[in-house]
Amino acid sequence: MVRRVVVALLAPVAWSPPGIDPVGWRTALAEDVVDLLATLTEAETAVAVTPGDRWLAEAVVWPGTPIHEVPEPSVNAALAALTGYDQAAVIAADAPDLPGLTLGKLLRPLTSRPVAVAPVEGAEVGLLGVAARLPVPGWLPALDLDAALPADVRRAAPSPGDVAVTAAWRRLRGPVDLAALDPAVEGWETTRALLSGRAG
Repeated sequence: MVRRVVVALLAPVAWSPPGIDPVGWRTALAEDVVDLLATLTEAETAVAVTPGDRWLAEAVVWPGTPIHEVPEPSVNAALAALTGYDQAAVIAADAPDLPGLTLGKLLRPLTSRPVAVAPVEGAEVGLLGVAARLPVPGWLPALDLDAALPADVRRAAPSPGDVAVTAAWRRLRGPVDLAALDPAVEGWETTRALLSGRAG
């Protein structure tokens, strides 16, 4: 049986809505993403965080969730910290309304391709997540979820077909992304509460 893990990369968040404490915002986003991962049935959950941000991981994980300390908040560092898995995905922790189906689409191509990437919807740069068979292919370039593009990964691959580009989803990196949040969609309770002023 294939052993899979999805890792929330708790990287610093560059933007927060006006009037909302940046630490509270980052924590709310991370909590909603970790809660989503906990509902996945075909993959285990973990978080990756730098030592200085371990407090954030401990504030949002469910009991027993592995916390991997990494030297830098990058995809490559998170993947390198994993052992015992056949497949892994690393996703950004600022997509609180991310559907589980979108995560499933990121992992599915690994049955036939070594790497899959999910772009950020409506953004010129950045990735929502990266999935790879383990051990990680040696050609996988250094990837920053805030700056990389699917084309960067395809250029590095022996063949562009080695990299699947899967469904995009938004990350909350600015006012336009915030306006796209759909209150009718289930989930993202902590972020929703913070935005409505109900968070403690």
